[in-house]
Amino acid sequence: MAHRWKNDLSAADVTPQQMFLNRRQIMAGALGLGAFGAAGAAKAQDDLQPNTWEEITSYNNYYEFGTGKDDPAKNAHALDLTDWVIEVDGLVDNPGTYTVADLTSGLTEEERIYRFRCVEAWAMVIPWNGFELADILSAVGVQAGATHVAFETAVQPDNMPGVRRGVLDFPYREGLRLDEAMHPLTMMATGIYGEPMPKQNGAPIRLVVPWKYGFKSIKSIVRITLTDKQPYATWNAINAREYGFYSNVNPEVDHPRWSQATERLIGGGLFAARQDTLMFNGYDEVASLYDGMDLRANY
Repeated sequence: MAHRWKNDLSAADVTPQQMFLNRRQIMAGALGLGAFGAAGAAKAQDDLQPNTWEEITSYNNYYEFGTGKDDPAKNAHALDLTDWVIEVDGLVDNPGTYTVADLTSGLTEEERIYRFRCVEAWAMVIPWNGFELADILSAVGVQAGATHVAFETAVQPDNMPGVRRGVLDFPYREGLRLDEAMHPLTMMATGIYGEPMPKQNGAPIRLVVPWKYGFKSIKSIVRITLTDKQPYATWNAINAREYGFYSNVNPEVDHPRWSQATERLIGGGLFAARQDTLMFNGYDEVASLYDGMDLRANY
């Protein structure tokens, strides 16, 4: 398996959820649990079919709603999306407060359904729908001095148990270099499987950077800032030894507490074997962004 899905797909390219569910049921019935061992699991993983809606929406990291993988699905229903706006400021020609509709006006979301592979310590294949971040940044007008883009997540203490418990230094913040942000693989996602973004997955709009580890893809964005310096990033600030600013998927750089050379695909079944992690998560087209950089030092 030499590469991951790219962003040249349309809605017709994405396996419908029910068809995918039926396919998995047929495979399970034909093979039987005993026959579906490591070889069968590896083959299924290599197929890179999208994960089901249930898998995508029930196994999440969203610390504002709790630190357990199932906490966001239990608690995110309280997220208040009423009158959602995004503040755009910093080195832009048109700073201001925008609705999601304002930022995506004129962009044809239905033609931009991307099937990306997302990795943390685990991996999923998620059919996001949304827009290239570059389209939005171009619309607000990036000024010449800008080198980075900073993002900030909503903070709603009354609705977010993790915020009340102070499990992190909220608001959650992340950032990208400008050339990373402008790359056509970097997107602002507003839905999954053609449906509006579930709250536990980052409604109403979130970042998706498929060649980086999942915590870089910040959820429920309320602020975008163009800046001339590397921005604050929550996990990098808390523990820089474990979470570098770049956080590119790199099997040659171990997390201090575990190897990142292999990964586990969610939905692969009880007997799913771990598989090799690919550099940049298999998105080789971003490698030129890091020409000349020591990717062990700049992890």
